[in-house]
Amino acid sequence: MATALVNGVTLAYDDEGDGPGTPLVLVHGHPFDRSMWAPQVPVSAAGRRVIVPDLRGYGASEVVPGVTPLETFARDVAALLDHLGVPEAVVGGLSMGGQIVMEFQRLFPGRATGLVLADTFPGADTEEGRRAREAMAERLTAEGMSGYADEVLDRMIAPRNVTALPEVAGHVLRMMRGASPEGAAAALRGRARRPDYGPVLTAVGVPTLIVVGRDDAFTPVAEAEAMHAAVRGSRLVVVEGAGHLPNLERPEEFNQALLGFLGSCSQVVVSTSESE
Repeated sequence: MATALVNGVTLAYDDEGDGPGTPLVLVHGHPFDRSMWAPQVPVSAAGRRVIVPDLRGYGASEVVPGVTPLETFARDVAALLDHLGVPEAVVGGLSMGGQIVMEFQRLFPGRATGLVLADTFPGADTEEGRRAREAMAERLTAEGMSGYADEVLDRMIAPRNVTALPEVAGHVLRMMRGASPEGAAAALRGRARRPDYGPVLTAVGVPTLIVVGRDDAFTPVAEAEAMHAAVRGSRLVVVEGAGHLPNLERPEEFNQALLGFLGSCSQVVVSTSESE
């Protein structure tokens, strides 16, 4: 693990590999940390540099209470890349991390040479959704993470995988229980105020991989199909036997999709007329 001071906050990150491929940045979701990408880092780093940060408020990074907009997370990622001397990269994220990737693309449209959007969706919250996130933020700061973690485990991963994959379930629980309530609440408040990223997706002109678990209860396959239709030339991979975290539940299938995409995205010609 390394650390860097970016935008006034100390971020922890891993920086692995030095192969000739375009660098890859992987952005974790809520309420996780960079260890959620453990199955992807070694295989990806065999051919390229892989940078995996803990977002502010999560993991070993500095906790910043209050409100953390997705724009702040995206600017942190860009500042970390500046710190590391990486002008361009393939940028991927899961769930909230995927929305941070969309925000990164909105702010820095020439900086990502490819996008990986896993188990995420572009829409802004409804008024009801905003109220629910604000209420959850208050609950987490008052009660901590343990009760929430226990409640959502069988939505974070497919219910059958809670017992079928005990090591995965344990990892997911540890990440959620170990998250800072203040940092997680700040992200929830910021996420509640995010814009609609639909216009960002329709303007994407770089190779894009969209991945979703077949049994994802948070972002159903229909959401991924809609993003696939919106992003011209995108690839869609549905991972069978997985819920919201297919990279952990079915790492071999996820890695196959990711490595195939990374290996070919420099040769992909994005159509200007329609999706595949």
